[in-house]
Amino acid sequence: MLPIIYSDDFLLHETGHFHPEKPARLTAIKTALKAASWADQLEWLSPTPVEQRPVMAALAQVHSQRYIEGVRRLAERGGGYLDADTPISLRTYDVALLAVSAWLDGVDRVLETANPAFVLARPPGHHALSDVGMGFCIFSNAAIAAHYALTQPGIDRVAILDWDVHHGNGTQAIVERHPQIAYCSLHESPQYPGTGAATERGLYHNVLNVPMPAGSTMADYAPAFEQQVIPFLTHFRPDLLIISAGYDATHADPLADIALKPEDFGVFTRHCLTLTHHILFGLEGGYDLDAIGRSVVATIEPCLS
Repeated sequence: MLPIIYSDDFLLHETGHFHPEKPARLTAIKTALKAASWADQLEWLSPTPVEQRPVMAALAQVHSQRYIEGVRRLAERGGGYLDADTPISLRTYDVALLAVSAWLDGVDRVLETANPAFVLARPPGHHALSDVGMGFCIFSNAAIAAHYALTQPGIDRVAILDWDVHHGNGTQAIVERHPQIAYCSLHESPQYPGTGAATERGLYHNVLNVPMPAGSTMADYAPAFEQQVIPFLTHFRPDLLIISAGYDATHADPLADIALKPEDFGVFTRHCLTLTHHILFGLEGGYDLDAIGRSVVATIEPCLS
């Protein structure tokens, strides 16, 4: 059984009718997963309530108290914007905390079972800096999960692989000075947020950025995985692999210009499984509703064989 950590509460982060990071993203994925031929091999789990685990302590490892309180106050006032693209609604703060709890639950499940898990949560996180939210992102879920994992027995090294079409500037900024965390990103360049040059290597050579030109297909991604990503991760020897699983690199996505097919994400998963089965997938971007559902199905399927 592969755990899917999900709650309908994640739909309560309201972004506005025309915003691409909308609740329908999750319902599309949920519908696609429940229609899969292997749906009975999925274990749907609710995230641990925030008050029942040290979510705030985990947040404080990554984000400034001033920023955390600022998000809380903005939500309490009824909402507003962290930047032009990142709305806060009345329930956003609570939902974002629950998303963090879900990512921590995902770490726990992977370490308990030694098999993959998928966190189906929003808001996303890989653009969120320590003291600034941006790019639809509130809290840096993957970085928080990585720091939390390092507090668990037997976990000395954590790698984050980010295959979202946009560079995870927030994740990289948070982890690039941590010798026990590696960060690897394949992303369209030039594209928002304008970071992620191949020359950025991290303080401990623990960062690998693989910029991809617009129009790239699997013919371009396959050698990048085989010649750069897999050797980098193999050399780092992570005890846990966290995947910032964004699906806006499909050719149907409205926010970018990479031309992957949904089934290509299954190939990515197979590559990762050659390294370890200790894999936590967590949702980031992806804004075409049909493509995101099919892509998540393709991601999970190799984990069940």
